[in-house]
Amino acid sequence: MSELERADASRPVPVDHPHQALAQTGPARSWAGMPVAREAVTLPLLLLTIAGLGGVRVAPSGTLALVPPSLMALLLATLLLAALVRSGTLAPGRLVNDRRVALENSSGAVVLVALLAAAAQVFSLLTPSGGLLSFVVTVFFLLLLWNTLAVEPDRRQLLRSLLVVFGGTFVLKFIVLASLYDPASGLLKRVVLTLLEGATLGTMGVVPDGTVTGYLAFLTLGMFFVALVLLPGRAGRT
Repeated sequence: MSELERADASRPVPVDHPHQALAQTGPARSWAGMPVAREAVTLPLLLLTIAGLGGVRVAPSGTLALVPPSLMALLLATLLLAALVRSGTLAPGRLVNDRRVALENSSGAVVLVALLAAAAQVFSLLTPSGGLLSFVVTVFFLLLLWNTLAVEPDRRQLLRSLLVVFGGTFVLKFIVLASLYDPASGLLKRVVLTLLEGATLGTMGVVPDGTVTGYLAFLTLGMFFVALVLLPGRAGRT
């Protein structure tokens, strides 16, 4: 082969259409720029595990119950997904689009549905079970997410804000309130609880969860933030 023929053979072939570029990559191409195992296995299993653990309630007596998310928790989860999209943390177009085959789009749809269910269970887990505090925490989540949609933070700011808010709510419900409503608590704590009930006209209505529920909630929150980090984000946003 002459020098001219070798030069022509090594010259890259021009691609006139994006589908030709996808065809040239062949099986080595990952789905939507993500590793196949992460989209098809890791994220769905992680999010479905979060959705399952988020509904587990273990009472102080040891009674086990599975609690589905409320309609308000589903609304808060929808707002959270919208905030994830606006911040670039989640790019739905990388999971479902017209350039992917049916199997790839099905995998992306499973990730989105599992993310919605996991987020709803997280909100349900962190909200007190009833009474005035449940209303206050729900309104706080609603206003916070609404403000986040208006501000449009970047990915790092949103994750940091969620970490602070969810962490603070976890401490309030599973440490502060659990300590106040502990039957073995001291006299001072019982006096404070009595004063709070009197000031709120008995509308506190908090039903404390068992210690096991707190440990499961801590594990669920940790897994949820791992899942948020693994989500396919929008290019150009940090």
